[in-house]
Amino acid sequence: MVSPRLTVRTPDFDACRILEASGIHPLLARLWAARGVTHPDQTQLAWQSLLPPTGLTHSAHAAGVLADAIQAGKKLLIVADYDCDGATACAVGLRALSAMGADVDFLVPNRFETGYGLSPAVVDLAVRHRAGKPDIIITVDNGIASVDGVAAANAAGIGVVITDHHLPGDTLPAALAIVNPNQPGCGFPSKNLAGVGVIFYMMLALRAELRRRGVYAADGGPRLDALADLVALGTVADVVKLDANNRLLVTQGLKRMRAGRLQPGLRALFAVAGREPRAANGFDLGFALGPRINAAGRLADMSLGIACLTTDDEAQALEMARELDNINRERRTIEAEMREQALAAMEEPNAAAGATVCVFDPGWHQGVVGLVASRLKEKFWRPTLAFAPAGDDEIRGSGRSIPDVHLRDALDLVSKRHPNLIRKFGGHAMAAGLTLGRGDFAAFAPAFDAAVRELTGRDTFEPVIETDGSLESGYANADVAGMLQQQVWGAGFAAPLFLDEFVVRNQRLVGEKHLKLSLERGHQRFDAIWFGHDQSLPEHIQAAYRLEQNVWNGMVSVQLVIEHAG
Repeated sequence: MVSPRLTVRTPDFDACRILEASGIHPLLARLWAARGVTHPDQTQLAWQSLLPPTGLTHSAHAAGVLADAIQAGKKLLIVADYDCDGATACAVGLRALSAMGADVDFLVPNRFETGYGLSPAVVDLAVRHRAGKPDIIITVDNGIASVDGVAAANAAGIGVVITDHHLPGDTLPAALAIVNPNQPGCGFPSKNLAGVGVIFYMMLALRAELRRRGVYAADGGPRLDALADLVALGTVADVVKLDANNRLLVTQGLKRMRAGRLQPGLRALFAVAGREPRAANGFDLGFALGPRINAAGRLADMSLGIACLTTDDEAQALEMARELDNINRERRTIEAEMREQALAAMEEPNAAAGATVCVFDPGWHQGVVGLVASRLKEKFWRPTLAFAPAGDDEIRGSGRSIPDVHLRDALDLVSKRHPNLIRKFGGHAMAAGLTLGRGDFAAFAPAFDAAVRELTGRDTFEPVIETDGSLESGYANADVAGMLQQQVWGAGFAAPLFLDEFVVRNQRLVGEKHLKLSLERGHQRFDAIWFGHDQSLPEHIQAAYRLEQNVWNGMVSVQLVIEHAG
């Protein structure tokens, strides 16, 4: 494990004073100001502060296309992605379009058969779909790169409306409309919407169009805020940046969950994960519900995840959630075995980590390689690619990167330096996927390493843990921990991490791999735990830690969760 460097965020003190003066708790004001919040308006997370859909390029035009199709009784088909963002986006589209009277069904590509996105092979499946050939395909969380797929759909007499959030290539597909905040010329202020956020906005625009046509009264039509729980789940699970608009969407979704107003599928997922919706937070969405939905796309078929999110039958939802839970357990077992094999391979004498980590095993499962890449990236702090077989003569890789290395740019450089080496690739700065010929791995690994060195001028990288500095002693209590847990934290808006010096008064192992501690600072004693750490600590430590509530026998106390100590 590479030792991290600890830094302290510097808040904008003027912003801090403005936030405090508006009545915001002084600790929250300091934390928010250090994360770029400059005005109290950016903390107003009620629906009326939502950015309006009118700013999304083509949303009004796409709404017109879909309104015409609904009024003409045409068949609509949603083509989804096979991750949690794609599944929740599909569920939002299905629920909203059905509520607006559309004849709508869905199709989700199989990771192992047709790959990602609206490919010509997926269009063939759409033409032969169980509900009959659609008149219009709506993509969710994919489509911006589907130039060939949209051409195939057009040739088959099917129009395409694209809703996506991924970065576009040089050529845009010839779709009826493209709704994507990241397309050229789109002035929408938030470029960080997840796929589920984009389709939610599309549905707001469609309802507005149907109101304009007199189908609904000026404030009538289906209550789309009832879908906020799905929007929140997909947004958190896709690890998009939580800017003010995304924090609003997640806050509203969590609010519904805590009030018990959630889809039967989500209620069932909370139950099988042993979590309580009344205390729902971002961690539950990202680490309990999201992985159970994702597991279906990794090992089986995402149709099960979408069915779970769209059923209104509580018993059916619970049955499907149990099945998703079982698939997730299987995924964990496969992942643990692959991770051990990868770590063993890294111990080999000829496998010294360079600027990158690149691993392949003919026995690995391609649905899980991304998770293995993520674990290795954390351990070695290098951009990492893990590959598994994908058909007779191909291997498919999934990569995870570190802030210093733009992964897609590195793959792009490999493809320029070695034009025939990569058969297909795509992705963004922190995650990417690619396909190689099975015999090309040996040539690819050094080419990838060289590309990363060329781009960065470095062959080693140092992890940085950003902290919020010392926690004022008066705030180190269960009430403040509860207040912090109520807020929305996540990608680009990191959860508070404090840095202080403690005396270790007591330490013992629990569950053979977690260190339970009694720490002292000034005159305060704290219970603390360091998950996954089994080495004893010296008497005096500097610790980076999170503040959490610990509920035991109805008693609520504060607990420090250690992230790093030395």
